[in-house]
Amino acid sequence: MSHHEFHVHGPHDHALEHATHGPPDGFAGRLAVTTAILATLGAIFSYVGGEKQAASEALAHDAAIHRTRAVSLWAAYQTSSAAQALNELAIDLVPDARRAFHEGELKRHRAEREDVRAEADRLEREAVALDERSNAELKTQHNWARSTTVLQISIAMAAIALLTKRRWLQYGVYGLGSIGAAMGLLAFFQA
Repeated sequence: MSHHEFHVHGPHDHALEHATHGPPDGFAGRLAVTTAILATLGAIFSYVGGEKQAASEALAHDAAIHRTRAVSLWAAYQTSSAAQALNELAIDLVPDARRAFHEGELKRHRAEREDVRAEADRLEREAVALDERSNAELKTQHNWARSTTVLQISIAMAAIALLTKRRWLQYGVYGLGSIGAAMGLLAFFQA
């Protein structure tokens, strides 16, 4: 339109202009701000929950590696036990000239077995400790996920409240959002 033309606004044009350029009414404005806050908290809680899940998985992976190493050492322990038994038998069966060799091997296998056993036991203890830490991280992740879910439900409820203009739903949004935020706060202090 140029500056020289005459233009008449209809009633709906005027209402539309105020709705898009003016401040939102109290009901819609409060719900919009509340939804933005809840969405921000939900994003933060989801991120932290994801970190906890990744930490849990890494710890479980490390525990599995420790267990695998321990199993490998137990296999070496069994092999050494079999060799020890063979050397004990050989001491009784071989001529005296060969007996010293088998006695030396017997001593070596006994010492080796104890070292292997100690290392396998250590790895198993560490695996158990890693599993416990993994489970603790996973429990914390579940708490973050629950709080995020409650916040997501409150955001969906806000959309329904806005569409239906029901005040009781608006109060439900505030209540459920507060519960979700409190759950996130508890998850934070649990970590």
